Amino acid sequence: MRQELRFIRRSMKRESKLKPKFIANEHEKRKKRLITFVTGILLSLLYVAIFGFSAQDADESGGLSREVTEKCVETVTELSGKKVSASEKDRLVDRFEKPVRKMAHFTEYTAMGMLVCIWLAQWYEKSRARFRLNIGWVFVSAAFDECHQYFVPGRYASVWDVLLDTAGGVFGVCLAALGCRLFFQINRISLRRKDI
Repeated sequence: MRQELRFIRRSMKRESKLKPKFIANEHEKRKKRLITFVTGILLSLLYVAIFGFSAQDADESGGLSREVTEKCVETVTELSGKKVSASEKDRLVDRFEKPVRKMAHFTEYTAMGMLVCIWLAQWYEKSRARFRLNIGWVFVSAAFDECHQYFVPGRYASVWDVLLDTAGGVFGVCLAALGCRLFFQINRISLRRKDI
C-alpha cells in the first residue's frame, strides 16, 4: 500500500512539471513550427483587437456596445417574427447591453485560452503545469487589459472583469482540449477502418 502511494506521489510530481515534448522527425518539427507560427499570429491579432477595444474612451466603447446590442435585438426580433415598437426595442437594448458587453469579454478570452492551449501543446507535454501556465497567461493578460483600461478616460478597471475573462480562458482551454480529443478519436477510428 505504501509503495503504491509513493508511486502515485512520484507520478503526480512528475506530471506537475512542465516538460518539453520529444519530437523525433523533421517533418513533425516543421508541422509544429507552422502551427506555432499560425497560432502566434492569430494570438497577436487577438491582443491587438482586445487592447484596441480597451483603448476606446467611455463614449466610443459605449456606442460600439450599444450598436452591437441593437443589431442583436433586431436579429432576434426578426427571427421571432414579432413586431416590436421603437420604445420596446430601446428598452430591450438597454436591458441587454451589459450582458452583451460581458459576453464579448468572455468570448475574446475564450479565443485566447484556445489559442494559448494550442500554442503550448505543440512543444510541452500534457500536464498540470501546462494547464496552470495556460490559465496564468490568460489571467495576466486580463489583468494587464484592465490596468490599461484604468488609464483610459471614462473607463475603469474591474476585478470581476478579470475573473470573467479568466473564466472565458478556462472555457477556451476546455474547448481546445475537447476538440483535440475528438480530432484524435476520429483519426483513430478512420485508421482502424483503413486497416480492415
